[in-house]
Amino acid sequence: MKLESFGLSDVGLRRTHNEDSFHRCDDTGLYLVADGMGGHAAGEVASNNAIEAIVEFSLQHQGNDATWPFDFDPAYNRAINVLITGVRAANQRLYNMQREQPELSGMGTTIAGILIQDSAAVAVHVGDSRVYRWRNEELKQVTSDHSWVNEQLMKKIITPEEARNHRYKNVITRALGNRVDIEVEVGMDDLKPGDIYMICSDGLSGMVEDSVMTEILKTTPGLREAANRLVAAANEAGGHDNITVVLIRAVE
Repeated sequence: MKLESFGLSDVGLRRTHNEDSFHRCDDTGLYLVADGMGGHAAGEVASNNAIEAIVEFSLQHQGNDATWPFDFDPAYNRAINVLITGVRAANQRLYNMQREQPELSGMGTTIAGILIQDSAAVAVHVGDSRVYRWRNEELKQVTSDHSWVNEQLMKKIITPEEARNHRYKNVITRALGNRVDIEVEVGMDDLKPGDIYMICSDGLSGMVEDSVMTEILKTTPGLREAANRLVAAANEAGGHDNITVVLIRAVE
């Protein structure tokens, strides 16, 4: 299947600079969104370096089984192992940067991505940036947030209504850069013609209800227009954070 995509990042209405970064490449089938944190320019440094490290590692290891310095996981094929290792290598880069440059101390970033090869889509993520799938006019969240609120929700300690406006809704429990190694969550999905995958930072998912995103994707055939409408909806809802969205469509 042929892939087509469009990506858009917006500073929002409350922030003075954009700490999100994204990557999209229809030739390699790799798409990423990173939401940096750390204050001043550190968040932007974190998200940019994470994206750069993953893309560089993926390109350097095309055709190889090398996942050094990490073990090869036999549960996944070579391409998935390389992607997972790329995320872990990005984490190490950010961790080492903070040790070498004290002014960057405390920086970190989420990461969410899709690798599409043949008839499979592999989602990876760390943090609360999300991957969604649009199929048969239904929007499904593929990833599960690594956040305090989501963990309480999964344990049924709080209700979905309480989660929406909880004081700790922005507290994440996993991110790149704050420890020497990180666990990368992986999900696999069969790819079908017409599928649209959406990767976004919480500047979109935290401001716009799934029902609104569903309506936008349902009524907007073009990826560019859909991305612009999604960003506009987040800003209309308050634009409290940077907003980044990458849309990928599989065309038969």
